[in-house]
Amino acid sequence: MRHPIYAALCFGGVLAISACDAVQDADVDRTITALNVIDETNLSDIMLTVGNPDEAVAYFQRSLRENPDRVDLMRGLAKSLVRANRPGDAADVWAQVIETDEVTNDDRVQLADAYIRSGDWAKAETQLDLIPPTFESYKRYRLEAMVADSNEEWEKSDSFYEIAVGLTTKPSGALNNWGYSKLTRGDFIGAEQLFTRALTYSPDLFTAKNNLVLARAAQRKYDLPPVSMTQIERAQLLHTIALSAIRQGDISTGKALLSQAINTHPQHFDAAVRALASLEDGIGNG
Repeated sequence: MRHPIYAALCFGGVLAISACDAVQDADVDRTITALNVIDETNLSDIMLTVGNPDEAVAYFQRSLRENPDRVDLMRGLAKSLVRANRPGDAADVWAQVIETDEVTNDDRVQLADAYIRSGDWAKAETQLDLIPPTFESYKRYRLEAMVADSNEEWEKSDSFYEIAVGLTTKPSGALNNWGYSKLTRGDFIGAEQLFTRALTYSPDLFTAKNNLVLARAAQRKYDLPPVSMTQIERAQLLHTIALSAIRQGDISTGKALLSQAINTHPQHFDAAVRALASLEDGIGNG
């Protein structure tokens, strides 16, 4: 009489073991899936930062073919296309992102950025206008300022740049853009101040250094500003100042600055040599 009971116990044990195995398999599958998601997220982050832009584009295109509804992969592809200097293609992908249910205000900012990089200022302005004023970000207001610049709406431009600068701990890019805006308006003193501020945050930003000497040269300040620079940068900045002096009719000053640039550069400075030769030919023929 004990055998049926024993058999039932054994059978129950087998079922319990099988059930345990099934639970363990499910747990393992979930764990592997979670790990794959983590690994994929890490890989996506790497591709968006240190990866080769073209390789990143290929990675996200391949991932999207396998998961066409993944909006995060669309965003990754769009950002990679911008890094690969393909803003038109990036705009096309961002346009797809904003048609999804997961669209955010930042997605519209990114689309506006891609439009600006493509030279489509009207479409960029349209996207920025769709973003509520309660959404504040450095990039949003920097783009707003750039659009205002393109429309020559100087008061709006100044206001947006000021807001943008206050929303970041690294405002050198916005300050440089703001300075260039002042430069194009003919406010050379204001431009000089902004380029100098930009360099206090990013001393190696050569664009700001070059713009700074342009603003100073427009005021006929033909000496180099007291900012850090390499020997090659010194020669390049002297070349910029020289050309500015020549355009303003200060020929002898420009000629002296070109000679100084050639002597300063550690290698052959072809652009300065050609400019000086052209200048001397013009003087000789005149």
